[in-house]
Amino acid sequence: MKIRFYEKLDGFRWLGFILAMISAFILSSGNEELQWLGWAVALFSCSIWVYMGYKDKDIPRALMELMYLCLAIRGVWNWF
Repeated sequence: MKIRFYEKLDGFRWLGFILAMISAFILSSGNEELQWLGWAVALFSCSIWVYMGYKDKDIPRALMELMYLCLAIRGVWNWF
């Protein structure tokens, strides 16, 4: 198994991480009026991680995030 070490973590990865944490916080808050916002933030976070998985040639991770991206789109769609 190849372990990848990054010399420099770019800001795009940090943005994806921060957005994932914000969406998890919003979605777990129990506030039904903000659920759409949590799914919308998750949509952007997953888009970043799908791109990063593709860029890193980590197809299983990209596919997992693509599945979550589809669920985030469904979540936003259901709330509107």
